[in-house]
Amino acid sequence: MQPLLEIRQLRTDRLGPVDLRVQPGELVQITGASGAGKSLLLRAIADLDPNSGEVWLDGQARDALTPPEWRRQVAYVPAETAWWGDRVDEHLPADWARDDAESFLERLGLEHGALDWEVERLSSGEKQRLGLLRALLTGPRVLLLDEPTANLDLENTRRFERLVRAWMAEREAAALWVTHDTQQRDRLGGRILTLSDGRPEGTSWT
Repeated sequence: MQPLLEIRQLRTDRLGPVDLRVQPGELVQITGASGAGKSLLLRAIADLDPNSGEVWLDGQARDALTPPEWRRQVAYVPAETAWWGDRVDEHLPADWARDDAESFLERLGLEHGALDWEVERLSSGEKQRLGLLRALLTGPRVLLLDEPTANLDLENTRRFERLVRAWMAEREAAALWVTHDTQQRDRLGGRILTLSDGRPEGTSWT
């Protein structure tokens, strides 16, 4: 089976080389000590930091797409999302559909009016949930989730997890998920890969 995401010899000045194959519908957990390179790996896959190597999505080379096109399909969701406008809806993709957005809001435990809120009124947990909504509205095939529930209570964490799982099932999408929560690791399941000093440990990466 052709992998959905394939990475060969991905490197930055503090990471790699990394080879990785991720199948459609697969959730892969990335673990390792603080500073091991987990965030660096996700940012390199998203092409947010300078890197070398080859990355393909469903057989299409990353270099064949513009960076914005790539990041719509391979979406990076950090623990602290960036907000540059005054209102939440200013941060949504130009072609976003209100019905989709309101469905996501409900599933994340947020009020429908949250799209019209001022950013300055958002709590850190609301920003995390809205960061996922913002990513899903671009229609990604791969989610790169970098401790995305770190500021959420258990109820909202589970809402977040259920929505990601549903998205993966409906779209045959994949996810790379960084978490330090051992209970969350048990709930998520899937393949667990470890980084140490920027290098993969073990033989299960490919």
